[in-house]
Order: sequence, then structure tokens, then C-alpha cells
Amino acid sequence: MRVSVPHNTNTDFSLRNSQQAFTLSMDLMPGGVNSPVRAFKSVGGQPIMIDSVKGSRMWDIDGNEYIDYVGSWGPAIIGHAHHKVLAALAETMKKGTSFGAPCLLENTLAEMVISAVPSIEMVRFVNSGTEACMGALRLARAFTGKQKIIKFEGCYHGHSDAFLVEAGSGVVTLGLPDSPGVPKSVTSDTLSAPYNDILAVEKLFENHKGEIAAVILEPAVGNSGFIVPKVEFLEALCKITKENNALLIFDEVMTGFRLSYGGAQEYFGIVPDLTTLGKIIGGGLPVGAYGGRRDIMEMVAPAGPVYQAGTLSGNPLAMAAGIETLKLIKEPGTYEYLDHITGELVEGILQVGKSAGHSMCGGHIGGMFGFFFTQGPVCNFDDAKKSDLAKFGKFYWGMLEQGVYFAPSQFEAGFTSLAHTFEDIKSTIAAAERVLRQI
Repeated sequence: MRVSVPHNTNTDFSLRNSQQAFTLSMDLMPGGVNSPVRAFKSVGGQPIMIDSVKGSRMWDIDGNEYIDYVGSWGPAIIGHAHHKVLAALAETMKKGTSFGAPCLLENTLAEMVISAVPSIEMVRFVNSGTEACMGALRLARAFTGKQKIIKFEGCYHGHSDAFLVEAGSGVVTLGLPDSPGVPKSVTSDTLSAPYNDILAVEKLFENHKGEIAAVILEPAVGNSGFIVPKVEFLEALCKITKENNALLIFDEVMTGFRLSYGGAQEYFGIVPDLTTLGKIIGGGLPVGAYGGRRDIMEMVAPAGPVYQAGTLSGNPLAMAAGIETLKLIKEPGTYEYLDHITGELVEGILQVGKSAGHSMCGGHIGGMFGFFFTQGPVCNFDDAKKSDLAKFGKFYWGMLEQGVYFAPSQFEAGFTSLAHTFEDIKSTIAAAERVLRQI
């Protein structure tokens, strides 16, 4: 499944075409982008315009080639533009791109998701992770008859109003407040606590006894950099939600099918009541899903009274791409390989960084990783904010010139794929050593 493409260092690195294109886009779209973190605000300069992707590589409109560790923010776990996914899409497109009606592909992907994810007995497909989290929250409130939710500082669950409290991802990257335009009445029922801090959660349950519908979290954080949970923290959340008749929701939009085939819940052995998914189950196309126990999910319309709908939900293209992707990552050795190459990548970068005199820390699970320009350890969002953002910006641009593409923010996780080779990893570490010795 691995795709090997010769790596050419960008010896004549220029972004002239990207700069011209982005200048035009500034007049056409807010900030010149359609998602804020793409705007390079935290690293300075203007974003690069991508022309094509394949395997572990991407090329911009200036012809520069990069080893890609963003992977379309996670879904490219088998590599970009895999031939089997492209073939499935081509075959499916012959029948049409959207039906607005049930199709057999929905059944197939649903069966695959249910058999893989421990908590899911029924699933509802939507079009994005944001939609999935919105649906799960509405369902949790309806099922419990309560209104308040607990989320964690630095965890991002999409851009719906109720979740833009102490959010990570692009909100942090841009240094924005929670967001203008979000009514206080909507966020008044959203409580927040530091990640990995069970005492703070216990205090919230004490202060709002009988009012909390659910606790939602990223079981491994990817939206304030990559932060690993304490297993006892996850176990305690499971216990306290059960004791208070609240639901535990794992937002596995990033971690689902990436930390293991059954997601973070399989990896850590913690089964939530509801789970949200996205990214990988669409194989690179827009998709999301939420699912959980049958008695909870049967409240969703039309089986029950909790309304949620979407014209393009379960569209045949996304279903076909997701099916082929899940087939490929289910093959033996997938997660062992991802864990191996990702571990070598992170350990290598930290080693050359520390030898060059930088304070750095980081970690990985499976094909998801992150590192911070701070001594660490990083256990929560406050710890992550101690990172040297100016140094990260210099590192980012240095790596870009060396032909390595990371997420343009200290507060985003990185991703490897089955297309990344050991040669890719060696090249990346060597590039990091050159850059880290210069900054």
C-alpha cells in the first residue's frame, strides 16, 4: 500500500505564483481562505496554493514538492489519491454523484463502522465533523432531559455556537475570543474544564447537580496540538457520567480509525455512550457521523423525535471512498507500521531539536503526532500555550523551504499515512536538523 515518490529538495524555492493567487483570493473570500487555519496567521506570510497530491506528497502551483504531514487534516491515512479509492469513485460516478435517497453503499459503510467502533450500535451519517457534534449534543440533551454540557479547554468540536467556548484549533491559532455572533444564551449551558483534570470535572458536577446532559471531549487531543490523555482521567469520566445519569461523548473525528481500527476507545479500552466520526470514513471526501447505543440512537428522526437532516448525507461518493479506505486500513500490519514510522519521526525530530539546544517535547499514537517548542510535559491547553510560537514559525518556514509540509500552527496535530516511507522519515529528520541548527 505504500507509495514511494522520489524526493527533490526545493533548491529554487519560490512562492511567487502562490502569493499572486492568494492576493486575488483576498478580494474573493474572507481572509482569502475557506477555513481560518489555512491563512498562516500564526506562522506569518501567505499560504501556499496546492495544485496536486499523491501518496505522501503534495505539489504547489509553483512546482514545489513537499512531504505532507497534514494529510488533508487527517483523512489521508492510506495516502493521497490512492488508486483503489479513485477507481471506486470513478465507478460510482457513472451512476451519479448524489441521489438524495437511500443507497446500498450507506448500508455497507454503516456495517463497517458498527463492527469496528465498540460504542456504536447504530449510526447516522452527516456531512462534516461539525454536523456530527451538533447532532450528538442535541441527542444527548433530548435523551437525558438536561441542558448543560461539559467540554474541555482547547478541545474543538466544530464551529457550532454551543462549542465555541475555550475552543482550540483555528480559534486559538488566530487569537480570537470565543466568537462574536454567538449569543450568551447559547453558551450559558456550556461548562469548561482543563483537560486531564478530573477534580475540575467533579466540581462542575457538584455545582450543577442534576443539570449536566453530557461530557464531550477529544479522547486524544488534536486541536491544541497533540495531547495524550491520562487513562485514569478517561476512566474517571466514564464513572462520573454514569453516576450522574449523563452521557459520555467521544469526539473521534480525528482519532477515529487513526489510533486503532476501533479508534481511541478501542486503544484505551474506554467505551463512551456516543461517538462522533469524520475524516477517514469519507476517504478524503466530506463526511461525518455520530453513533452510539441503540436505545439512544433510536431517538433520532424518523425513528424518534430528535430532528436532524441533510440532503447530501450518505451521498454515494463519500460512502464509496470511505468503504475502500476502511478496507485498506483493516489489512494486517497497518497500525504497527503507522506507529513505527510516526514514532521514528517524532523521536528523531525531538532528538535533533534538543541536540541543537531547543526546549521541545512531543509524542504520538499510531499515525497521529505532535511536538511543542516547550520543555513540557504538555497535559492540557495551558501547558500547550507555553510553547515558543515565534520559534515554531521560523521552524515552519524553514521546513517548508526544505520540502516538508506541517500544519501551519503549533496548535494542530500532525498525521502520517501508509504512503509515507522510511526514506520520507529520514529525509524529514535530516531537514529538521538543518533547520533547527539555524534558528
